[in-house]
Amino acid sequence: MYKGSCLCGSIQFELHGGITDPIYCHCSLCRKASGSAFAANGYVNKTDLKLTDEKATLTYYESNVGKRKYFCSACGAPIYSSNSTKPSKVRIRLGAIDSDIIERPISHNFVTSKGNWEELEAKLPMYDEHEPSRK
Repeated sequence: MYKGSCLCGSIQFELHGGITDPIYCHCSLCRKASGSAFAANGYVNKTDLKLTDEKATLTYYESNVGKRKYFCSACGAPIYSSNSTKPSKVRIRLGAIDSDIIERPISHNFVTSKGNWEELEAKLPMYDEHEPSRK
């Protein structure tokens, strides 16, 4: 089980299951949403995510029809995203997890969209789009 939270602690969550296909995404949307060079994300089963939001600060931005990015309205910390094409899964932001994570990222995605100031020196596979297992 993993535990996590937003920056201000208003949103707390537990993951009762593993994280699959964790990746580093360098697309322009993830860079903007994270305010950084990339977002580190991984899939979890929606039913495995147990979230508490006592102050009702969880909100979302719908970036495209059926694609929502959930975050804390108090501190702005991103928590997870959902896609209506995969209703049983959510993509958790690995940085929101407080526990040590066992799973390791499998690739860098959308590297042609990365910031021109970013230098990739990682030994992970790099893809111009999604990793081949998602196609």
